[in-house]
Amino acid sequence: MIQPIQLNPAQAVTKLLETAKPQQQATPAEMTNSFGQYLENALNSVDAQEKEVHKLNDKYLIGEVDVSQVLIASQKAELSLQLTTQIRNKVIDAYQEIMRMSV
Repeated sequence: MIQPIQLNPAQAVTKLLETAKPQQQATPAEMTNSFGQYLENALNSVDAQEKEVHKLNDKYLIGEVDVSQVLIASQKAELSLQLTTQIRNKVIDAYQEIMRMSV
């Protein structure tokens, strides 16, 4: 059972002030690095799903897993790849639009 947390008014105000403090702004280099890291993690995840499908397919061929497991993993990997492709297309479109802008 979840127990509610009891705070006295002073603790509640302190907690509120801590959460309301403005966060330190990240520099453009830090933001680029974090976005790059996010993209790298996403692509690694798609790659891992593809590898998992190949492993399950091999296990299916020798009779260790059910066909439904292979199909589910295959569909997940396919959806991830389609999403990645669509994101790439949108990024390229945005880049081309920026290049068309006159300065």
